[in-house]
Amino acid sequence: MQIAILSDIHSNVYALREVIKDIRNRDIEVVLNLGNMFYGPIEPRATYELIRENKFINICGNQDREILEASLDQLENNPTLKYVYEDLGEEVLYWIQDLQFEKIIGGTYYMVHGTYFDDTQYLLEDISLGEVKLRSDEEIIKLTDDIKTPFIFCGHSHLPRVHKLNSGQIVINPGSVGLQAYEDELPTKHKIENHTPDAAYTILTVEENQYSIEQVRVAYDFEKAAKKAEERGREDWAYALREGKVINKK
Repeated sequence: MQIAILSDIHSNVYALREVIKDIRNRDIEVVLNLGNMFYGPIEPRATYELIRENKFINICGNQDREILEASLDQLENNPTLKYVYEDLGEEVLYWIQDLQFEKIIGGTYYMVHGTYFDDTQYLLEDISLGEVKLRSDEEIIKLTDDIKTPFIFCGHSHLPRVHKLNSGQIVINPGSVGLQAYEDELPTKHKIENHTPDAAYTILTVEENQYSIEQVRVAYDFEKAAKKAEERGREDWAYALREGKVINKK
C-alpha cells in the first residue's frame, strides 16, 4: 500500500497541481492531507476545488480553524484573512466546519496537524528558545496523548522530517506543499526556512511488515504564486515563495 502525505498547502494551488501530478504519475490512490489548506494570499477557492476534485482524506489545521473563528475586527485588520474568507465563501466555510482535528485510520495511521492538545503547537520541534530543536521522544509521545498507532503524521512546522521514537513508532512530517519559509511571533519569535521554493510531500509504502519512506520535492512555477502574493500586498510571502527564506525586514 502506498500513501501520499501532504500538509500546509496555504492556498498555493500552483504547487498543489504539480504535487498531484507527481502523485498520479506514481499511481498512488490514497492522499492524506494534514490541514492548513487555505490561509494565504494566493488562490484559496481554487485550492479547495482541487482538493475536493481529488478526494483527499482531510483534517483541519489551526489556520483553517482560525478562518472559521475570524471576528469582524480580525477581518478588518488582516487583509489576507479577509481575502481568504471572502474568496472561500459560505460553502467552503461549512465544509471546514465539518473537518476533524485528528483522525485514526485502520488503527495504524494517526493524523494530526499540530499536537493532540494544541493545533498551534509543533509536535516534533521545540522553539521555546527561538531556535528550532528536535523534542525528546518522551515529549513527543506525551504530546500525542500516548497514541499507540505505528505511524503518526503531523504538519504545521513546514519542516520535512522522519523520526523513529523509542516506542518504535514512526513520526512523519511531510513538510509544506505551499510555503517553504515564514517567520512567526508565537509562542516565541522564530523562523522556518527550507532554502528551496520546491513543494514537499512524503510517500509511505507499507507491505506486510516492511515499510519505506520517500520525502519528495516537486518543482513548480513558483513565480505565478509569488506574483499573486504581490498583488495582495504580501511581499514577505512573495520572497519566501521564490527563495525558501524569510525576507530581511528593514
